[in-house]
Amino acid sequence: MVLVVGLGNPGGKYAATRHNIGFEIAAELTRRWGLPRAKEKYRGLITAGRIRPGGPRVTVLLPQTYMNDSGDSVGPARGALRLPLERVVVCHDEIDLPFGDVRAKLGGGVGGHNGLRSLKRGLGGGDFWRLRAGVGRPDSTDPEVVSAYVLGRFREPAGEVRALVERAADRAEELVEELTAAGEDPIGEASG
Repeated sequence: MVLVVGLGNPGGKYAATRHNIGFEIAAELTRRWGLPRAKEKYRGLITAGRIRPGGPRVTVLLPQTYMNDSGDSVGPARGALRLPLERVVVCHDEIDLPFGDVRAKLGGGVGGHNGLRSLKRGLGGGDFWRLRAGVGRPDSTDPEVVSAYVLGRFREPAGEVRALVERAADRAEELVEELTAAGEDPIGEASG
């Protein structure tokens, strides 16, 4: 089994923002895989099933805590599922990648991403998979400008945002297949 986590903030105020791209990716995967309607558990919305008949089992979790406390949801879910860290795939926004880039990476730092910081704390380590969806970076390093940028809505055309979500979901599906293939180790860094 693989635990796929979509990072975002709950509530309509944050819907369709750059910081919520993880929610969008997880929702696309849930739709593609035909998973049942999510239930409230572990301070999040959770669903489980197989990615196709006879395929790998997955659990998809959308923490309903705020991003900065997402580890409080994901940590207990991972514990209940008894999964090693390398079977956790976290889908999130990444300002250090140009808009449209998608990369998968095992482990690494948190790069100022408060959701990743909370996950590292809640999971007891940082050796989980990160599916990084590039949302671009503002022209400033001022923390308030960066915060307003990631909490703001996309300025790119809706079709380009949709294409980013679909590319990220494609890469997430590949990663789930790689992680569940018998005796194979997935590639440590790959772009899609």
